Amino acid sequence: MGIDLLPDFLRQNYEVHEWKHACAILKQDFPKEWDDIVETLTTFRFRRSWITVGGGRKSKVSEAIDSELYRLGWEEKQFETEIVVDQSHTETPTHQVDCFKNRVALEIEWNNKDPFFDRDLNNFRLLFELRAVSVGVIITRCDDLQQIFKAIKRGPSYGASTTHMSKLLPRIAGGGGGGCPILVFGISQSLYLED
Repeated sequence: MGIDLLPDFLRQNYEVHEWKHACAILKQDFPKEWDDIVETLTTFRFRRSWITVGGGRKSKVSEAIDSELYRLGWEEKQFETEIVVDQSHTETPTHQVDCFKNRVALEIEWNNKDPFFDRDLNNFRLLFELRAVSVGVIITRCDDLQQIFKAIKRGPSYGASTTHMSKLLPRIAGGGGGGCPILVFGISQSLYLED
C-alpha cells in the first residue's frame, strides 16, 4: 500500500519514498494534514525565474511551499525541551521545524548544504521519541534537476554537496531518523515552468 495511497499526480510528478508506514499514518491519523500536503504539492510548480537569481535567507521554492502551508494553519515551530535528572534541569532546545501542525513536522530542503539533512532527521528522531511528532516529511529536489540547472547556467549554485535526493536517502536508510515514520518528496523536472 504505502505510496499507493497518494494521488496519481503526486506519484507521477514527485520522487516519493516512505519509511515505517508514513503514508498510512498520515492518511488515517492525520487526514487534514494529509490533505494540506496533497493540496500544496499538487498546485506547486517551480519557475525558472526562481532559480536564475541568487538566493537569500530563503529560496523562492521554499517560500512558495511553506507560505501555502502557513495559509492552511501550519507554523514554524521550535520545541522547548529539557532533561531533568533529580532536581537538575538542562535545557535541550531542538532545531526549529519549517512547518508543523498537529504532530506532523515538515522540512523543505531545496538548496542547503547536505548536513542540513542530518539536522532534520535528528530532530525528527528526537521529537518522535519525545512523542511530540508522529510523522516527519521532507521536501527536496530530484537529482535530475541538475540538467535544468546546467542548461540555464546555474549548475554551480546547485552543486553535489547541496540538498538533493541522493544525499538524503542513504541517511534515512542508515537510521538517521530513528523510529520516526518519514515521507520524502523529490521535486522533479515535470514541475518546472519556463517563465
